[in-house]
Amino acid sequence: MSRRHLTYRTLQLTQGDTVRWLSDDIGRFLKTLERETAEMRANAELSQIPNVGSRLMVELAIYTVAADAALRAQGVAAASAHSVMADIGWDLYRRMLVLSSLPSRMISRDPGRRLRWTLGGLLIFPFRPVGAPGYDAQVFRKGEVIHTHFTHCPPQTFARAAAVRRKDPELLEAFRQSWCRYDTPGADIIAADGKRGHYQRPQTLSAGDPVCDMCWKARGSKQLPKSDRKEDKQC
Repeated sequence: MSRRHLTYRTLQLTQGDTVRWLSDDIGRFLKTLERETAEMRANAELSQIPNVGSRLMVELAIYTVAADAALRAQGVAAASAHSVMADIGWDLYRRMLVLSSLPSRMISRDPGRRLRWTLGGLLIFPFRPVGAPGYDAQVFRKGEVIHTHFTHCPPQTFARAAAVRRKDPELLEAFRQSWCRYDTPGADIIAADGKRGHYQRPQTLSAGDPVCDMCWKARGSKQLPKSDRKEDKQC
């Protein structure tokens, strides 16, 4: 998947040049990625994570931050590296959501039911809230709005620890720009009613907040929500 994405896009280098990688360039990146992944996994403390779903998500986070580090080690500018990883990760995450939401989309045309049923499955696997160091969350409903308030996210914890250990804050930023931005379009995929705005998250763990206070809304809108507006800060 990485090779396919890197073959068809331009990259901004740290010295300012814009290039397209050739096969040898991608080969060097993949070798660096292998080394970075081994180092990241050795420090991930996977054996301390209590369940399979949480471990799987940390494994995926390992590849995210390792690939970002490998891209930058090959001279790719940080912003460009983050963008590449966000696109690769979204390709994988989108496929996962399309598959996991398929039963609810086939059975019901109601976006609220689709959200409730799909989220119910995802909260069994892989996001089951078993408590830290696994996922820890409070799940509740207020009317048609489903709230999943995560106070511990194992992949975010891993990315933050990796950034601290290596004194490289760009690792956490790569995670934030990819993983932490997938749920907004992801909720629209699950609801599948041709509208946007089925999701909000006023606070984010990767931004230093104490919680990811996610709100999943059955009723979307035709316009993207503007998160900088005061009225959009509340779920």
